[in-house]
Order: sequence, then C-alpha cells, then structure tokens
Amino acid sequence: MSFETLIEELTDPAKVVAVSKLVGLSGMNAGEASRFVDVWNGLDERRRAWLVQELIDLAEDNVELNFDAVFLIALASPEPDLRRAAVVGLSEHEGRGLIDPLIGLLDNDPDAGVRADAALALGRYVLQAEFNTLRAADTERTEAALRRTITDPTEVVEVRARALESLGARSEDWVRDLIQDAHESDDRRLRISAVHAMGRSCDPAWLSSVFAEIESDDPEMRYEAALAAGSIADAEATPYVASLIHDEDPEVQEAAIAALGQIGGAGAKETLQELLAEGDQRIHDAVQAALAEVDYDEDPLAFKLP
Repeated sequence: MSFETLIEELTDPAKVVAVSKLVGLSGMNAGEASRFVDVWNGLDERRRAWLVQELIDLAEDNVELNFDAVFLIALASPEPDLRRAAVVGLSEHEGRGLIDPLIGLLDNDPDAGVRADAALALGRYVLQAEFNTLRAADTERTEAALRRTITDPTEVVEVRARALESLGARSEDWVRDLIQDAHESDDRRLRISAVHAMGRSCDPAWLSSVFAEIESDDPEMRYEAALAAGSIADAEATPYVASLIHDEDPEVQEAAIAALGQIGGAGAKETLQELLAEGDQRIHDAVQAALAEVDYDEDPLAFKLP
C-alpha cells in the first residue's frame, strides 16, 4: 500500500484500518512527516489514541520498525494520555534532538504524569553522560533540568522521585548528596526512589543502605532493595538477597531471584539451584532465567538459548 493510500484510509473515520497496514508509517521521510502532521491534526482523539498504541505494539514486536516521527508529533498532543504514550513510544530514541522536547515537558507540562515520564526518559541521556558519549552542553542542560526538579518543593513528589531515579546513574558528589538526602527524608516515595537510584549508580558504597532496606516492612521497598542489590552485583549481597526468595510478596520474590542471577557466583548459583527443586511454575521460570544469566556470565561463549 502506498503512503498516500494509507493516509486516505486513516483520515476516513468510517474506515477500519488494518493494523498490518500501519507499517507504512515506519521510517517516514521529512516530506511524509510534514504531510502526516496535517493528517494527525484532523484525527479525533480516539483515532489518535488507537494509532499511537498500535504503533507502540508494532515497534515492540519488530525492532526494525521506526515510528519515531509519529511519536514526536504526538508529543504536542492536547491530550496528556497521548503525550505520555508518545514518550513511551520514543523509549528507544537516543538522539540528542529529543533532549529539549523532554526538558520542555518536564519544565512546563501541566500534567504531573507527563512530567514524571519525561523525567524518567531523560535518564537515558544521564547514562550517556556517565559514559562520556553526550556533548557537554547537552549533559549540562539535562542535569540542570533534573536537578531543579528534584529540589523544587512545589513539584509533585512523584515527578521529583522519577527525576532522582534518572540521575542515579551519574557518579557525581552532588548526585550522591541528593540520593542521601532523599533516603533520609520523611517521604516514603522519595526514600524508595533513593534506593532505586542507588541501584542505578552500581556503586557498592550504597550496599549498607540497601541491606538495611532489604529488612524493611514495606514490600515495595524490599522490591527496590533487591533490584538495587542485583544492579550493584556485589557477591557480598548474596545472603541478604537470598533472604527474600521466600518473601510473602511474589514480586519481591521474583526481584530477589533475578538479582541473584545478576550477582552470580557460586553462592547465588547454589541458592538458585536449591530453589529450583521446591518452587512452583512461576518460581521455576524465574529461577531458570536467573540461572541462564549466571551461566552466561561464567562462560558467554558456551551459552545456549533454552
């Protein structure tokens, strides 16, 4: 189907467009994208929402498809749910051209959910900065936006928390101070995000704090602590994480099992093998995935897909 034929079908409200035809929107050139803006502006909210979600699903099923041009257009939608969906759709987009639009959403969007998603999305650029693959000016702009969000007492806590999680990957003293301050705060949401940020830092210096939270009464905190221990991947964490494999919360259990796979080593492997003999199917599948990760880390060349 030609691009023009697809456009005609999309603009006809009575036409049911087959999802398979939407691949024609992949990799649009500048002229096609300009044409699509007019089409997009003429679609009703329901049609737009359907289109964006279908494109997200198609891109997840086929990594060769690229609908970023559509998602970039959708960022300016009047509907907050569509703006949030567009941010999700752009999750694999790492070009620097997305930095300013995301900062614009973080600074100015009237919807807290959109601001929170934008804060999280900026985390990919924080990671680039940490590995020195981001321009200095882009790094400065990204960090400044996230930093002012975290320190803004008038901002919604969820948005501040997401900004902190994104900055967690940055190994700067001022970021460590922000994480520590959040972890010591009276706000539960900020404390949980502080532990998440500790994991993103991959810094063993946070292990004592992570170990303390593994014993928390809050299952969400135990979940984040298990994930953080897995990300830091220090063998010292094995017995602490192992204490969660029989946790009453199934999500904490699965997080602990996955973390043992990330940590690896003889102790983690032995714990996982013992659990394999006693678990139900859900646990069995999680343990098998964790053991596969351990085996791959031990000998990548010998690794075989199950």
